[in-house]
Amino acid sequence: MSETIKKQLKSIVVALAVVSYFFCGQATADEKAKEAKTEEKKIENLPEKVTYHEHIAPIIYKSCTSCHRPNQVAPFSLRNFEEVKKRGRLIRRVTKKKFMPPWHPVKGHGDFVGDRSLTDRQIELISKWVKSDMPEGDPKKAPKMPTFTADWYLGKPDLVVSMEKPYEVYASGPDIYRNFVIPLDIKEDRWVTAIEIRPSARSVVHHCLFYYDDDGYARRMDGRNGTVGFSRMRLSSSKSLGGWAVGGMPYHLPMGLGYPLPKGSDLILSTHFHPSGKVEKEKTTVAIYFAKEKPKQRFMGFQTPAQYGVFSGISIPAGENKFQIQGSFTVPVDTKLVLVSAHAHYLGKSMDSWATLPGGKKMPLFRIDNWDFNWQSDYNYKKPVLLPAGTVVSSIITYDNSKENPSNPYDPPRRVRWGLQSTDEMGSVIFGCVAADEKDMNELRDAIRSHRRGRTSEGRGGVVGNGKSSSRSGGGLLGRLKRLDKNKDGKITRDEVPGAFLKYFDRLDKNKDGVINEEDRR
Repeated sequence: MSETIKKQLKSIVVALAVVSYFFCGQATADEKAKEAKTEEKKIENLPEKVTYHEHIAPIIYKSCTSCHRPNQVAPFSLRNFEEVKKRGRLIRRVTKKKFMPPWHPVKGHGDFVGDRSLTDRQIELISKWVKSDMPEGDPKKAPKMPTFTADWYLGKPDLVVSMEKPYEVYASGPDIYRNFVIPLDIKEDRWVTAIEIRPSARSVVHHCLFYYDDDGYARRMDGRNGTVGFSRMRLSSSKSLGGWAVGGMPYHLPMGLGYPLPKGSDLILSTHFHPSGKVEKEKTTVAIYFAKEKPKQRFMGFQTPAQYGVFSGISIPAGENKFQIQGSFTVPVDTKLVLVSAHAHYLGKSMDSWATLPGGKKMPLFRIDNWDFNWQSDYNYKKPVLLPAGTVVSSIITYDNSKENPSNPYDPPRRVRWGLQSTDEMGSVIFGCVAADEKDMNELRDAIRSHRRGRTSEGRGGVVGNGKSSSRSGGGLLGRLKRLDKNKDGKITRDEVPGAFLKYFDRLDKNKDGVINEEDRR
């Protein structure tokens, strides 16, 4: 069979898959409308007597107990009638407001594994039970309590390691970004499916990115200034193993995927600390889960906009309640999305992502209407989302810098720009993906790398609406660096760049001559 015919057949198969998706999607939308009407009817016909064992325990066990048990993230346990009744009024209040259980994706914008959200009927059952003085009911009608194989959320780990020494976090001051090296002493190449961390001082640990280092750089840097860890991670040593943020739950990568971990590698914890008002000591413990065999596909991620919006010209005026940035990425080959997450700081308000298929039709991918800086998680799609080559994945991030935003760190509000501190801003929607055909993975990888470096208009992103496009207005990282050209000679040298930007200097100095000039900005 000729290559031309093979490509034609491949295109037909992809087209049929997309058509099938839309017909199924329409059917699903109709079904959801019917489900909504059924749900309304169910709420009207609640049981005359709501009891714990028959009606409430199934809800608690499904959506609450996994976190609300000893040695987990929740501050108290919900495992039996006595524990639930003790917190009954609190449970009613937080479920009514839909603050708990934490689940932020909007229904209809992606179908995800592990949905912890409650239906309106379940919320009303809890409310009625609390109002009726929380009767226990017949224990014989109780569902079986879920069992957990270990203290760790994901069960017994393959490897548990800890920081050798604690790191002292000062009581107040700017946020701290610090890297810690943990030797693993693994004797053969492995593939990581999940990492679960247990901070010893949770109140100051906001997020932690996981990397591996296989050339000894981290060990050489560790403790150089007399304090455990080191401040900057060399780009060539930052090989990702995923990450965790406050409110996030650990998970296994889907589809048998895994991050490569070469033998002899060290684990790097790149941790963001937010001082709490008192001195804390952090000594993180980590559980690692390995794949039983080498994954058949490689796994990568891309962001829209790229690099947490660093190229998007984030500069949010005081009082602006709907400042938006946008970004997009065109997949060069047939691609499957397997997971998604999002990131912003205190001013984040909403995220909306969709795919525009080659024929022009739009497919919703992910949406959060009420962003909460304190609850960040990754979401695995129940089924990988197929995107034909040429599909454009787009996202819009909205920020609220008004005094009406209760999360605004400034009172009164002030202009906020892109930066690493929690009181600065950034923002992206992050997708994990594989090539539909593994032989296309190199092409997908190269496109993602170019996008990540801001070498395309899609990678640079920009401001929506009344803002100006960062790639044309001197916004974004390059524009900000250009304004540092103190002697106006059209060149930016290292001594003109403040410390916060030094780690980007080497990335943008493409010809490695120690100067960023017009040639590097092309």
